[in-house]
Amino acid sequence: MKVAKFGGTSLANAEQIKKVCSIIRADQDRRLIVVSAPGKRCKDDTKVTDLLIRYAERYLETGEASAEKQEIFGRYQEIARELQLPCEVVAQIEAELDEVLSNRKMLAADRFMDAVKAAGEDTCAKVVAHYLRSLGEDARYINPEAAGMLVTDEVGNAHVLPEAYEKLSALRSKSGITVFPGFFGFTEAGDLVTFSRGGSDITGSILAAAVKADVYENFTDVDSVYVVNPNLIERPVEVKEITYREMRELSYSGFGVFHEEALSPAYQADIPVCIKNTNNPSAPGTMIVSEPPVSTKRVSGIASDSGFCSIYVSKYLMNKEIGFGRKLLQILEEESLSYEHTPSGIDNISVILRERDLTADKEQRIVERIQNELQVDDVTVTHGLALVMIVGEGMRQSVGTTARAATALAAAKINLEMINQGSSEVSMMFGVKAEEADRAVIALYQEFFGCESEEQEAFARHSSSVMV
Repeated sequence: MKVAKFGGTSLANAEQIKKVCSIIRADQDRRLIVVSAPGKRCKDDTKVTDLLIRYAERYLETGEASAEKQEIFGRYQEIARELQLPCEVVAQIEAELDEVLSNRKMLAADRFMDAVKAAGEDTCAKVVAHYLRSLGEDARYINPEAAGMLVTDEVGNAHVLPEAYEKLSALRSKSGITVFPGFFGFTEAGDLVTFSRGGSDITGSILAAAVKADVYENFTDVDSVYVVNPNLIERPVEVKEITYREMRELSYSGFGVFHEEALSPAYQADIPVCIKNTNNPSAPGTMIVSEPPVSTKRVSGIASDSGFCSIYVSKYLMNKEIGFGRKLLQILEEESLSYEHTPSGIDNISVILRERDLTADKEQRIVERIQNELQVDDVTVTHGLALVMIVGEGMRQSVGTTARAATALAAAKINLEMINQGSSEVSMMFGVKAEEADRAVIALYQEFFGCESEEQEAFARHSSSVMV
């Protein structure tokens, strides 16, 4: 059994939905399908989820948002018309969508927002199920509440409950094709709650684990994962196989392929994940597996993410002071802050935080408390940082990776604010000024993959000339 999840670009319009259904029908093992809300039809278009958020914000502010509602209805009407769905089916889908959008009086503002956001996936799942049936398939939409998708009561940031897996496992025994809306579940009290943004990936991973799928296929708009952001490097090297650990590190560092939390359920259940292209389904894609292949490259990927800051603390003989680190982190805990990294020396320590979480008021209080309570020599807050990560299982057995990376960054005249390597030795992190992050990624790519890219391009040119 395969669980197949299709992202927003795969479902952006009727033509894309036809491709999706063709892919589903091409493999009888694809019996559990997870769908996102329709994405952008072109570069300047708006995702349906963003239209829904815009509607909810307008409605909550003014009590009226007819223009925004009509824009949402227009997207689904266009899709239904081009799929040639029966009028009565379209009317039923619209009535159910309208009921959700008009349910403000029954819900608090935050729950209303969650219900409206979830309507994008929910409505899309109904459309896909109806279209599959129109093609003669035994297909059905299933509501996450009826299926047993139980989640925590954290509005906009739900997490699956352990007991959900047993309930969802019953989906394996269903005949035909089951279409499941991504992105949301229900609390034990019956309230709808969404996962964090991009949460349809989480839904797919949960279902794959619950039904013990042979593989979890995640369809997107690229043939495979690349070792670096293709917006920075033209025709970057493709990744054929990568481990869960590597992908988790890369996702954290801004690798936009997977939602940061999405792999956990599949990883825990040891379900292989295959990333494939809806527009080129015959391409092998990228496999995410538990263990690396025998011939592992030193580096598997390079990514960067901005929006960080650091609190640098220095105190002579810090290493001799019992409990210093605990006291420092307790100050952050009492300010409701989580930290990302804590690189340290014998007399100093830096705490890396998400910049969005450190407000001006919190920063002032934290600095004062560190000075007064810990009696430090120096405390400095540096803003505007980016973390550049190189990831690879092969770094464990390789000598000189850090030296090569640091030399490449120095040659590009990029000043390092921080270097940190995790104890797992799967990743290495460099802190740089945010404005230098792209140059840092390019420099590291050229160092570790430059020759391979040249070989790949030479092969492509040779293949073209042979075809001619």
